[in-house]
Amino acid sequence: MVDRAVSVKCKKVEVVNVHLGVEEVPFNRGFYSVDMTFFFIVTLSLVDTPLCDPKTVTGVAVHQKKVILYGSEGNVKTFASNENNTRTTHTDANTPKAMLQVVDPICLSAKMSECPVSNDLACDLPTCVCCRFQGDFNGVSGTKAIYVTLGLFTIVQLQRMVQIMIPAYDFCIPDKECQSTAEDPCALFQKIQFPTEEFFPPKQNELNTQK
Repeated sequence: MVDRAVSVKCKKVEVVNVHLGVEEVPFNRGFYSVDMTFFFIVTLSLVDTPLCDPKTVTGVAVHQKKVILYGSEGNVKTFASNENNTRTTHTDANTPKAMLQVVDPICLSAKMSECPVSNDLACDLPTCVCCRFQGDFNGVSGTKAIYVTLGLFTIVQLQRMVQIMIPAYDFCIPDKECQSTAEDPCALFQKIQFPTEEFFPPKQNELNTQK
């Protein structure tokens, strides 16, 4: 259907999966590279014949991105008990964990072009993406491909387990009784200075000073 289309329009884009990989950056202590591979489900509207109703098709788009973040260092080995096994499991706590937050992207444009000669994308698609199309993409070939331009907003973080020192104190019973004030509340109010500045709007230079 794509090979016969004369125009294309993007209708909807959805992020279906993201693969994250964390590797230490050589010669830069504490820095890690985060490799991200985004998999999008793209809904397109194709027109193959003029003056005919457009047809809706769904496909997969892939985008790769790499960032370098500071994740500090860790020199300890962490062991934890396994409920289903008597052995203890070892957790590599020296490498931080990458976390990604992403919203559904904005489709900016879509265009048709000749399909590249070497297209090995099908073998790299994860199973969860192929299941959305009730099968796989092996053996799928065509003469045209659709390229979409997306606006993507993401937040990438590196997380690491750290120790937090919280002071703890024993419970103690107070040995002194609080003395209630016997002063007249009206007399106490008389001692409070009148807040004159609260009744006048601040000047521009005062606002800059408060910042």
